[in-house]
This record gives sequence, C-alpha cells and structure tokens, in this order.
Amino acid sequence: MSVKSILESMEYGPAPEGDGPARDWLAANQECFGHFINGRFSRPGADRFESNNPATGEHLAWLSQGNTRTVNQAIKAARSAQPAWEKLGGAQRARYLYAMARQLQKHARLFAVLETLDNGKPIRETRDIDIPLAIRHFYHHAGWAQVGDAEFDDHQALGVIGQVIPWNFPLLMLAWKIAPALAAGNTVVLKPAEYTSLTALLFAEICQLVKLPAGVVNIVTGDGRTGAGLVEHPDINKVAFTGSTEVGRVIRRATAGSGKKLSLELGGKSPFIVFDDADLDSAVEGLVDAIWFNQGEVCCAGSRLLVQESIADKLLKKLRRRMDKLRVGNPLDKAIDIGAVADPVQLKQITTKVKAGIKEGAEIYQPKLPRGLAARGCFYPPTLLTSVEPAFEVAQQEILGPVLVSMTFRTPAEAVALANNSRYGLAASVWSENINLALDIAPQLQAGVVWINSTNQFDAACGFGGVRESGFGREGGRAGMLEYMKPVAEAGLPDLVASPAPIQPQEALGETIDRTAKFYIGGKQARPDSGYSRSVLDPRGRVISQVGIGNRKDIRNAVEAARKASAWSGNNTHNRAQVMYYLAENLQGRADEFAGRIQQQCGGRKAAAQLEVDTAIDRLFSYAAWADKFDGATHTTPLRTIAMSINEPHGILGIVCPEHQPLLGLISLVAPAIAMGNRVIAVPSEAHPLSATDFYQLLDTSDVPGGVVNLVCGNAAELGQVLAEHNNVDALWYYGDRQSAASIEAASAGNLKVTWTNNGRQIDWFDPSQAEGKTFLQRATQIKTIWAPYGE
Repeated sequence: MSVKSILESMEYGPAPEGDGPARDWLAANQECFGHFINGRFSRPGADRFESNNPATGEHLAWLSQGNTRTVNQAIKAARSAQPAWEKLGGAQRARYLYAMARQLQKHARLFAVLETLDNGKPIRETRDIDIPLAIRHFYHHAGWAQVGDAEFDDHQALGVIGQVIPWNFPLLMLAWKIAPALAAGNTVVLKPAEYTSLTALLFAEICQLVKLPAGVVNIVTGDGRTGAGLVEHPDINKVAFTGSTEVGRVIRRATAGSGKKLSLELGGKSPFIVFDDADLDSAVEGLVDAIWFNQGEVCCAGSRLLVQESIADKLLKKLRRRMDKLRVGNPLDKAIDIGAVADPVQLKQITTKVKAGIKEGAEIYQPKLPRGLAARGCFYPPTLLTSVEPAFEVAQQEILGPVLVSMTFRTPAEAVALANNSRYGLAASVWSENINLALDIAPQLQAGVVWINSTNQFDAACGFGGVRESGFGREGGRAGMLEYMKPVAEAGLPDLVASPAPIQPQEALGETIDRTAKFYIGGKQARPDSGYSRSVLDPRGRVISQVGIGNRKDIRNAVEAARKASAWSGNNTHNRAQVMYYLAENLQGRADEFAGRIQQQCGGRKAAAQLEVDTAIDRLFSYAAWADKFDGATHTTPLRTIAMSINEPHGILGIVCPEHQPLLGLISLVAPAIAMGNRVIAVPSEAHPLSATDFYQLLDTSDVPGGVVNLVCGNAAELGQVLAEHNNVDALWYYGDRQSAASIEAASAGNLKVTWTNNGRQIDWFDPSQAEGKTFLQRATQIKTIWAPYGE
C-alpha cells in the first residue's frame, strides 16, 4: 500500500507488535514454571494447569498448582526474612525498590508484550498505562521507604503479608500490593490470578536481578484453593485482596477473630454522570475510556451512564456513532481499541448477564465483530443497553465486561439518588462545564474516588479504594502505606482481663421509686422495647439503680434516629468543634458529680474516679480541637490534574464500649467519631452503664443534635452482633472479648462494613499513645479522592 493511498483512505493499521522476546522468554523456561520461594524458583510440580492466550486460545505455558505444603514453605521463608528486612532500615529498602523500578523500565517492552499475550488487553494499554504505572508505584514507594522512618516514627511493619490479586491488571495490581508492603518493612507472599500469572513470574526474575534478600518476595501460583490456604494461614499478619465482592465476603469471614489486618478492593458499578451543560464530545471520549478501556474488565469502570434527560438522545446518538468506529481485534495490533476478554469463563458470564438484561426489557446496540474473530478467541463487542430501569440486574450487578447501561435523570438531586442506588461505592465520574455543580455533586456521591470531567485517573500518590460493598482500605499515597503498618503502641498489649462473675444483689430497690435509667435515642429518653430491666450493682453487690435491657428493635430505632441526623455529617467542622467544646465545658462543670457516680459503680479511691473524669474532659477538648484540623491533602501527580483527598465520615457508626473506665472508655470512642461527623449508636459498659446514662443529660444541654449520639444499654456481645448484622450501619467498633469480636467481624461481611476491634486485648484508656490521637481519627473516616483536570 502506497503512502498516497494511506493518506487518501486514512485507514488504520494493522500495526502489530512483535512478540519474539516474550516467546523467547517462555521458551527459555521450557514454557513451564514452578513457584518463586525464598529467592529461587522451585521445580514445576506434577499438579499443573495451563495458561493460554485469550485472543487465540493457544497454549502459552504450564503453571504449578500451589498446595498446603507450598504455601507453608512460602510463608516460612517470608517469616524468616522479615526481621532482617525491617531492621535494614528505610533508606536501604528504598535502594531495592528503586532498583526494581529501574529494571522494570529496562524490560518494559517485554513486560508489556507478555501481559498482552497472557491477559488479552491491547498492547497500547499495557505499553502506555499498565507498565508505566507499575514503574511509578515502585519509584514512589522507594521514596516512602526513604522518608518512612521519620514520617511514620510511631508505626512499625505488620510482618508477613498475604496478597491475592486479580486477572484484569496483573502486573499493576502486583505493584500496588508489593511496593508499599516492602517499603513499610514487611515481607510478602503473593498469589497472582490463575489466568494471568506470567508477568508475576517475570517480576520474580527482577527480584533476583536486584539481589533482593531471599524470602522478602514469594510468589505462589494456583487457583482459589491456593488463595484460600494463604488467607487462612495463621502466620499471616495481613491479607490484601483485590477481586470480587463475593470472595471478599468469604475472606472477611475467614479472617474474623484472627487479628489479621484486612484490606479489600472489590467490585463496582460506577456511575458516569453527564449534565446538560457538559462538553458532549469530551464526555463520549470519556465514556470510551470509562467502559471500553481494558474491555470493561475494570472494577471502577463507568458502567452506568446517567445522562440528563434533555440531552440523552443527542449524547446516545454521538455514542453509537463512536462505538461504530471502535476497533476490536488482535491485542498485539497497536491500531486496535478493544482486545480479548481474559478467559472463556469470563466471556460466558458477560454473555449470560447481557442476555438476562435484554430479557428484563433492555434494548441492545452492538457493532458487529470482524468476521471470524469470535471463533478464534474471547472477544465481545462494545455494548450499549438502553431502556434500563434502576432495578434491572444489569443496572445493579457488576458485569466486568464492555457493557454500558444507560439511564436518565432530570435534576441534580435525582442524579445523586440514582448514582447512590447501588450496593457498591468504588468510583464515579461527573461531567459538567459548571465546576460549582461538579464540586457540589462529588461529595454527595457514595464512592471512594470521584473524577470530574475525566475518568480512570490513577497515581501512586493518591489513595484508591471503595466504600460499602466495594470494600475498605486504600492503596496508594500515605493512606496506602498505613495499610501495611500498625501503631507501635499496639505491640505487646496484654490480653483483656475477664470480668469477675456477677455479684448477686444484696438488697432490692424500693418499690415506690422509679430509679430506672432510660436509653437515649434521637435526642430523647426512651424506655426499652422489651419493657425489661436489670439491676446495676455497686462493688458490694448493692442495687444502685435499674437499667433497661436493649434488643434488636431498640437498635433499629437508634439507627433510624441516626439516619435522620445526617445533617451532622455534612455540618461545618467549625460548628462541630464548638458543640464539642461546649460538651467538654459542661462535663467540667459537673466533674464532681460524675466522679462520684464512677466511684459508686466501680469502687476504688475518689482520686482514681476524679482522674477518669479529668482525662475524659481532656479527651473531649482534644477532639474538639481536631474537629476542624484533621485535614485532607492535595496530591502532586505527574498528570495535569488536581487530586484532592477528603476525610469523610463513615456515616452511622456503632460502638460497643469497654467494660472498665465506663466514662473514659465511652468518651474516648464517641468523641473522635462525632468530631469527624459520624452519627453514633453506642452500647455503654454493661456492668457500669450509669456514667453513660448520666452523660446524655450533658448531650441535652450542649447543643448536640438529636440522633447524633444514641445510647442503648444491654448485653454487649448481643447488641454488637445486631449492629454488625444491620445493613444501615456503616462501620462498627468493638471493645470486648476475643470470641465476641470474631463473631462480630464475621457478621459484618453482610454489607462489608468497616470493623475495628481490640482483638481481645486490654487497652489502657489513660494512656494517650493507646487511647487517643490520629489513629482514632483515621479509623473514624474514609478517604475520598476527587480528581479535577485543568488546562486545555
């Protein structure tokens, strides 16, 4: 074809990328791989499985199936290497991470081609996005390692990290997981996805090239059984998982009560919101990147198009025209837009879900695939489903394929309601030329990441992660580093001392006087739903009062009251601070009374009771001060974009308070929660609830809005379980025995709420390093990252 004819037709390609180096690498390894454990590759096992090219179905390599013995060996190697790796110091760890980044750069083309062969994504994406971002993560975290000893001087490494990554971004997910873990001083055992393990094994050779100490990075291949063995192993200190919500629930239950730290980056059904003043041509190109990038196999893909009704027909017409020009074909062709779905199993799931959507009433638009393409590999055309109702399965369930569903809205409020009508909360895109509107909408969206007039923006400096059933925890930036650390103050905490057997009452209350302390729900005193109460005893067994026994309905009423108090979460931080200062002042004014109540319930010397009250007052003043000072951050990225991280409250936070220090324990937990804008349902000390029932008198007189703090007395473990199972409770803190903590963590898997427990350990509530500070503020919030591009 002559240059003249090319200029006349302006046709693309083909422009194939050569796969020779990747084929040579496979051949050099006899197309058969063992595991990478303790710095070297094992011999390939007899139990093996095949890795194929999804674009052609051709064989690429044989991989070894990990088993219990393999996982044990890898974890043993990581455990043995971890103390020396952490002791090496941040500056020396930085040198290794920097060397890894340099070697990834040197071998970038090999990694890009191998990733495309193994995964099916277009070479343009692996070459221009996946590999450069992976390199960026190692460079960035080399920097964190270098400055970490100073920046995180009150934190330390967790130990051995078990990491399980998906098949949609094999090398990039590896970088997201391994780089911060190593920078913080941990060692890792990583299981790549069954379908796409080859670039992880090539990365193992990078570890050898830079002479990384043996055992610091271990890679075990296999299917879900291997991952389960890793997750459940008792010698793992943290599990980091990226994958489906269903598997995330299984992992949450499997790790409950183990004391393992957990981060989950799960599924999504992200809204792509287009207002009537948006640049429609830019929005269409944004949609191409949002849903057809990586064949739509992106957890944060903009798979729900929400378009303002007045421009819907115009936008959809432009979109269909653009879809007709998308090129589907050989992923190694640099001129194609959409490659192959990663595996036949995934292709079948996409096909099945689209057919179900059509059966529900959706209308489908698909350009035709090139002749014979589907017969050779796992190809699926770009797909648009219109006439979709919000309740349709295709509008609610993640498809993880190149399928876009479209719905309309009329007002901004309706757009927010539709966008939040999902069990997921990973990402969202907002398109409007009115930056005031965009910045008004972004904080209202229940998502961990919001892109304004852009989509799929990522950088190692910025936290990425979801809310609700999209998981919890962040990857990238300072927040991502903290996921792989623990406060030094947590080390060596003793086990919780079991409460003594209850003392039998020695005298009954007088029958003529009602001395029953009530609950506090929605800003009002409330009797228990059951009508039952129990005696509150002093240390000698004498009855000093009665208190109601809470049940499931009382928790339900408290959650409803907290939902109605949503204005507190959006309240001006200055106003929250003033309310908390007022609360502290009012407690100070009644300090003697509260000290007397503590002494009455708990016994001991008056000075000890007075110290508890004084410490509680100081803690209230401290969190009042933090209410308008725990700021987010603006991140510096290589992109022409302002990336802003905002600390948002969880929403409705359940708190089960410790048995001892009934006033100080309550305030140490409730104060940071409400300072950050949460609404709280607190279960006070079961044995000593009267400090809490006295405390609500202060709430009444300190301008705390009704429903912001709700108090329900009763059995801590039982009410904690109810809070854990409640789908409208967004997070839960539990301070009690280990067995109940495990049960509560397992129950939280229902809506994957964030949990924080003491793991059955004793907290010294008087010690600020254990019971006060930024750790509590971080636990009371979740980061939302808002991206706003600038320039032309």
